[in-house]
Amino acid sequence: MIRYLLFVSGIMGAMLFVIASILGGLQIEGYSFIGQYISESFSSGLPNTGYLRVMYVISGFLLLVFGVLAPSFLPKLKGIKLSFYLFAIFYGLGTIIVSIFPCDFGCPTDVETVSIAQFIHNTTAFFTYTVVPFCIIGSGLFFKSDPNTISLSRFSLISGILSLVFVVLLFNNTSSLYIGLFQRIIESSILGWVISTSFFMFRTSKK
Repeated sequence: MIRYLLFVSGIMGAMLFVIASILGGLQIEGYSFIGQYISESFSSGLPNTGYLRVMYVISGFLLLVFGVLAPSFLPKLKGIKLSFYLFAIFYGLGTIIVSIFPCDFGCPTDVETVSIAQFIHNTTAFFTYTVVPFCIIGSGLFFKSDPNTISLSRFSLISGILSLVFVVLLFNNTSSLYIGLFQRIIESSILGWVISTSFFMFRTSKK
C-alpha cells in the first residue's frame, strides 16, 4: 500500500505542477514561456488564478509525501535519508509556501517595494533553488554505493548538475530574456528526477 502511495504521490505531484504551469501560461494573452517566470502566471492581481494555486498546493503536498516516504524504499544510508527529507522540506513544502504567498503582479524584483507575500515567495524560491539541486546530486552520490541503484545514481547526478547549472544562470541573469526557459529547465530536471525515482522504486520495491 505504501509503495503505491509513494508512486502516486511522486507521479501526480510532478504532473500537477507541469499541468498548472502550462495552463497558467496559456490563459494569459501574450505570456512568454521563454521570457517570464512560472510565478507570473498566478501572481496577485490576475483573474482566475485561484485554481492554479490550489493545484500547486496539492502538488507540493504530494511531493512532500514523496520525499518523506522514499527513504523507506531505498538503501539504508543516512545521506540518502537526509537528501530526500531536505527535498521534502525545500521543494515539497516550498511549493506550498510560494503558492499560498504569490508574487506581486508581474513579479517585480525591486526588494524595496515588494509586498510581504512576494518577500516570502522570493525567499522561499531562493532557498528552494539553492538547496534542492544539491539534494539530488547528494542522492546520486550515495546511490553509487549500492550496485542496485547505479542507474538511478547516474540519472540523479545528471539531473542535479543540470538543475544547478541553470540555477546559477538564472540567479546571475535575472534580467535575461530567457529567465522562463532557465526556470523551466530547472523544474524539468527536478520533476524528471522525481518521476524517474518513483518508477524505479515502484519496479524494484516489494514492500
